[in-house]
Amino acid sequence: MGFTAADVKNLREMTGVGMMDCKKALTEADGNIEKAVEWLREKGLAAAQKKAGRIAAEGMAYAWVCPECGVGSIVEVNAESDFVAKNDLFVEYVHNVAKVVAKDDPADLDALFACKYPNSDKTVLEEQNDKVLVIGENIKVRRFARYSEGTNVAYVHMGGRIAVLMNLEVGEGFENNDAVVELGKDLAMQVAALNPQFLDKSEVSEEFIENEKRVRLAQAKEDPKNASKPDAIIEKIVMGGLAKYYKEICLLQQPFVKDDKVSVEDHVAAVAKQLGTTIKVNCYTRFEKGEGIEKRQ
Repeated sequence: MGFTAADVKNLREMTGVGMMDCKKALTEADGNIEKAVEWLREKGLAAAQKKAGRIAAEGMAYAWVCPECGVGSIVEVNAESDFVAKNDLFVEYVHNVAKVVAKDDPADLDALFACKYPNSDKTVLEEQNDKVLVIGENIKVRRFARYSEGTNVAYVHMGGRIAVLMNLEVGEGFENNDAVVELGKDLAMQVAALNPQFLDKSEVSEEFIENEKRVRLAQAKEDPKNASKPDAIIEKIVMGGLAKYYKEICLLQQPFVKDDKVSVEDHVAAVAKQLGTTIKVNCYTRFEKGEGIEKRQ
């Protein structure tokens, strides 16, 4: 009995084992899925699937910029324990996954898993499954991002607890300028520390502001200090608070961490003026390991 590509895909999903091993298992089992699973278990390959159900909320966030082409990538790879996150094999895997993202520009996680792992004949997924077997914990690539244009600056905080990839657009000839790179690093560190929700106040939607206004109005009216104030005055107080709120949630409007007398926006403009060029903060990506994952207590 033969087997199809759909059978390989099905076996791969059932066991978490790489495509080539699934093909081999189906060949050995003459196309029988159940026997193929048994064959993989006998070989110790399907053991990775037993660990796949475990919660992986530790791990590492990592950002990297290719020194040759300037393409930047950022990844989060999760593991079950902080101990494994410091394991050299795990760290090497994370670094190589970031290099694959930069080099191959995968469209999504499935495409990334199908990419060739550096200096190996295996795919990223097959290498991941091998690491699960060797290290003995569930390991999984959770997310990634990539910037191919502009000047990219990577920052990794506390050995991978937080990673930030900052992307700047600068005038020609200033792409690798030391002051530009230092600016990118400063901004990345600020994003790591303060986690702004938006790049600029122009990105904040009317819906977001209206919802925040509604919540703040309700809170203000519940405050005994405002009991005797008319609604118009309370609304004015709330709108004043919203104006200050931009300085909390928008990177460019935040006070610059190294000099809180100026905003990030003004600091960027000052550096550009000093260098005699233009600098625009295009975008950034911030990953914090385990963010949003429910951890086992």
